[in-house]
Amino acid sequence: MSSNLTTYHFPTKIRFGAGARHELSDTLRALGIQRPLIVTDQDIAQLSWFTQIEESLLSFGAGTFSSVRGNPVVSQVSAGLAAYPAHDADGIVAVGGGAPMDVAKAIALMAHHPGHLFDYEDGASTRPIDRPIPPIIAIPTTAGTGSEVGRSAVISDDETHAKKIVFDPQLLPKVVLADPELLLGLPAKITAATGMDALTHLIEAFLAKGENPLCDGIALEGLYLVSQHLKDSVLFAQKLATGESVDPAAHLQARAGMLNASMMGAIAFQKGLGVTHSCAHALSTLCDTHHGLANGVMLPAAMRFNLDAAPEKFLRMARVVNPAANSGEALIDWIVALSQAIGMPASLQTLGVSNDRVDQLVDIAIADACHPFNPKPVTAADFHAIYQDALAA
Repeated sequence: MSSNLTTYHFPTKIRFGAGARHELSDTLRALGIQRPLIVTDQDIAQLSWFTQIEESLLSFGAGTFSSVRGNPVVSQVSAGLAAYPAHDADGIVAVGGGAPMDVAKAIALMAHHPGHLFDYEDGASTRPIDRPIPPIIAIPTTAGTGSEVGRSAVISDDETHAKKIVFDPQLLPKVVLADPELLLGLPAKITAATGMDALTHLIEAFLAKGENPLCDGIALEGLYLVSQHLKDSVLFAQKLATGESVDPAAHLQARAGMLNASMMGAIAFQKGLGVTHSCAHALSTLCDTHHGLANGVMLPAAMRFNLDAAPEKFLRMARVVNPAANSGEALIDWIVALSQAIGMPASLQTLGVSNDRVDQLVDIAIADACHPFNPKPVTAADFHAIYQDALAA
């Protein structure tokens, strides 16, 4: 194993650093996986470094399922579930962002469990998760959802687009190979949207109801990493797109910082999320909006709504990103400035969302499972106001 990598156990084993992906073969052997199924998306499957991963696993007889695209839906899980026995697989390598990770977890769950995926919905399950789940190795390629260190999968219904959460500790990948080199080619828009997703996880986790000082500490450090590295990550991506030169070491440092922040957000939000995510889930359900993009656009309005419920917590976060801050409003000002600096849409109108869709969005958002953890209750009227704020921003 490379001496340039570091190892975390939280609780899954994380090998972190440039070149971590090259430990995949050794990791498969250590876990006793002989015929892995690689689960990824259509875009990643075309990249040269992914082809190198496939070639490195020829001796394992590995198969590839690369039909993941957009927000993950049940039909993608079903297709991957057919590929799993077709390759006589005994484990999964999940490569990509949140969508391939979630599809991979759902395939692993259903590999040996009967019925429909939604029979195992968290909080509404009609069947027990009581059969073996194949081991998963995760190789993240974005810094957003942090699904590589999560114990759940979010999958949408193909027809209604309603999101369902499947949760079980066995869905946690056995090993994460977190390699910031794989993020160096991410376009600026994807870098920005996924980065705002990580930021939203960190902020909402810190604000969520309940006592969990472990998650709070992780959330604050993750927030600091975002403040130090997201803008640079987007800037470097923009420069590369225009042919400008970029300091490779500085770019790698920025991507590494965001990759850590993303995982920290996913760990912290086991405490809970909040109203931003409920609003974003509704946008993804009704408008098929990218999850990170939806979170990023909704975050300022949602935080304006929450400010009076937790002024001391807002001040603590504000001082993480700006030590001279003397009020919680400074955090919201920083979020707005950051969004502008990285090219995020300024409002829902910019995303093409019109006022006549607000009633439908509210109906979906109020049924979502995230806002009950919000630092203050959210009524239908509140959701209307938050969406109107985001429309007019």
